[in-house]
Amino acid sequence: MDASSRSVSPLWPTLAVTAALVGWDLGGGDLWLASLPGTPFGFPLRSNWALASLMHEGGKALSWVLVLGMLAAVWLPMGPWRRLSRPERWQLVLSVLGAVGAVTLLKKFSLTSCPWDLRVFGGVAEHVSHWRWGVADGGPGHCFPAGHASAAFGFVGGWFVWRRHSPAFARGWLLAAVVAGLMLGVGQQLRGAHFFSHTLWSGWACWMAGWAVDMAMTGRRRRATDAKLNAV
Repeated sequence: MDASSRSVSPLWPTLAVTAALVGWDLGGGDLWLASLPGTPFGFPLRSNWALASLMHEGGKALSWVLVLGMLAAVWLPMGPWRRLSRPERWQLVLSVLGAVGAVTLLKKFSLTSCPWDLRVFGGVAEHVSHWRWGVADGGPGHCFPAGHASAAFGFVGGWFVWRRHSPAFARGWLLAAVVAGLMLGVGQQLRGAHFFSHTLWSGWACWMAGWAVDMAMTGRRRRATDAKLNAV
């Protein structure tokens, strides 16, 4: 284990990213960005095969294949997975499931509708900030944050595991998850399925879920170590 990797704190980068996301929300860029692919009659690319089938459905399917592969690696580790203990391999799986679950839960209680549901893009809903919890916009809601992007962003929690063994690999893992999440988010943006902020906050929620899982697993390891020491 690289001792220097344990001293890397995610606190300040997390605060900086959070401030940037809040700034994007306050700047009101969502409607402007959505208006680029959107029209008063809807989003021409809403049913585009590459975006709707290949990226949307294919992205979700690939994500679950990767999760199943990680689950199998808990018992049959190969390649770099052999460097991880079994609890750490479990942490990889739980961080993904926890992230996807967190985004799904937020969507369940959100009254925010998707861009394609808004009156300005040919729908029936009015634009209401997703932070105005409890205020309906007249549409179906349940569109914030972006659930599809979490299929890739859900893997960001792996950084917390890999950083203890290979900071370089951890950075590569994190970069791949973030880039893939943004690509899926842009695909949905072009279809009118989400605002850009929906994608960004989905990534934030996945990161926080991965961090929470890491803290829980770290606490569990410490308690187990303390129990062994007390038993001596």
